[in-house]
Amino acid sequence: MLSHGWRRFLLLVMAGAIAALSIAPLFVLPALFVSFPVWIWCLDGAERRGGWQTIFGPAFRIGFAFGLGYFTVSFHWLGAAFFVDGGIMLAIMPFAIVALAALIALFWGLASALAHLFWSGGAWRVVTLATFLSMAEWARGHVLSGFPFDLLGYALTPTTEMMQLASVIGIYGLTLLAALLAMTPALIWPADQRTVTRRLAPFFLGLLVLVGQMGFGYNRLSDTPVTPMKDIRIRLVQPLIYDHADWSKVDPAATIDRLLTLSQMQVNPDDKGLAAVTQLVWPESALPFFLSQYPEALARIARMLPDNVVLLTGAPRQDYRPGDAPSTEPPYNALLAINSDGEVFDSYDKSHLVPFGEFLPFQGFFAQLGIKQFVPGADGWAHGDARRRLMRLPNTPPFLALICYEILFSGDLGDTAQAQYLFNITNDAWFDGSIGPAQHAQHARVRAVEEGMSLIRAANSGVTMAVDPLGRVTGGLPVQQMDVLDVVPDERLSTTIFAKYRYWPLLIALLLGLGISVLASRRRKRGS
Repeated sequence: MLSHGWRRFLLLVMAGAIAALSIAPLFVLPALFVSFPVWIWCLDGAERRGGWQTIFGPAFRIGFAFGLGYFTVSFHWLGAAFFVDGGIMLAIMPFAIVALAALIALFWGLASALAHLFWSGGAWRVVTLATFLSMAEWARGHVLSGFPFDLLGYALTPTTEMMQLASVIGIYGLTLLAALLAMTPALIWPADQRTVTRRLAPFFLGLLVLVGQMGFGYNRLSDTPVTPMKDIRIRLVQPLIYDHADWSKVDPAATIDRLLTLSQMQVNPDDKGLAAVTQLVWPESALPFFLSQYPEALARIARMLPDNVVLLTGAPRQDYRPGDAPSTEPPYNALLAINSDGEVFDSYDKSHLVPFGEFLPFQGFFAQLGIKQFVPGADGWAHGDARRRLMRLPNTPPFLALICYEILFSGDLGDTAQAQYLFNITNDAWFDGSIGPAQHAQHARVRAVEEGMSLIRAANSGVTMAVDPLGRVTGGLPVQQMDVLDVVPDERLSTTIFAKYRYWPLLIALLLGLGISVLASRRRKRGS
């Protein structure tokens, strides 16, 4: 509370770094209860200044420092992508990670500053900071295309039982709950006129809420039947194709050879191979070249596929002008549907691209600095049409096609009313050996719980898996292992509370939190 200057800044960075241990895959939940009270106590001692420094003053720097520590640790795995190119990229890697963390930490800095404007000094100040922090987390998941990785609410999803609450309040509702619970230890100290029992009560109430969350999840898992779909069987291929980093080194024939061999392998002696499946799935970047560069690929695919079996594969796609002239526009990162005649009869183009990964914001400015997007593809990728995410294949239920990190956007997946299951292809090989693929997979599981739909996920190097509508992994492949997995999606559940009401309950809770903050702040001013 009495710290200031660089010592306070360093203290908060360290506290934020500890808080980051609470998210996937570590899930050290006590780290939240240790770290977040530090933020509260520092705001208790923050100086109040007039003018523009009311917002961008000490309170802002307190939240920014905490966020800088949190996001530097939680996003450190992004540095694995720099090892792909090596050289000078490795030298700038630490600066790039800290710069990204600092950019995202601005949201937490602003939340801290706004909370300090309504600071009451009493127990309600926990509600104040939790409310503004939840608003900041929602904003970073939506503003400027959004970057909702490692939202605070994921700390409350370490087990399948705890994950079930997402079916009611979604990940942003869990974020508000996580913030409230994490800050309750701040009320234990410093001692004031309240008795020890009253000071301990909020903390133990928070622990009771966690027990209730576990109980709700246990009952939901026990009382909710899950039924496999009929007449559909999907084969997922995990091919470990690493040519995505440099298209100039791709051997299309060798790539197709690997994919065809894997697709037709026998999992066990009784396996009927492709004759027993309805869909064959190759992940994002499975074809790191344009099919026009190797037109025989479609013919070889057609010879492999039995009748009525559809191949769904990640591949770049270019529009063609009349006369078969290729477009000069950037290509699409696409999901192609190919039938047994070798015809590409449907496709979905990724609409939510990764900033700096798949497209370059303010391209003219950054290009002059020699900065380009990490993922190859001419001058970046073009944005697809999100309305086309719902795909309908012959003789199979409609599903939502989501490429890579599109699965992160809670409440914004597409036409969930008609879709029967979620379908996600990804290439996390950029981050092999880091915690990134595990985090990505955990986020995807929470989407299945929110929507009450199965998730079918094919990854280039992992995590390839099938998830039921309750978030349970029903089948999976080890990471960085070349293999195939045959899965059957489950029937979707009746509409979850979250799918029906989305974030209206959260909005009501945030408005209530704002009202409490205003009243508590006014009461403090009258008391002073």
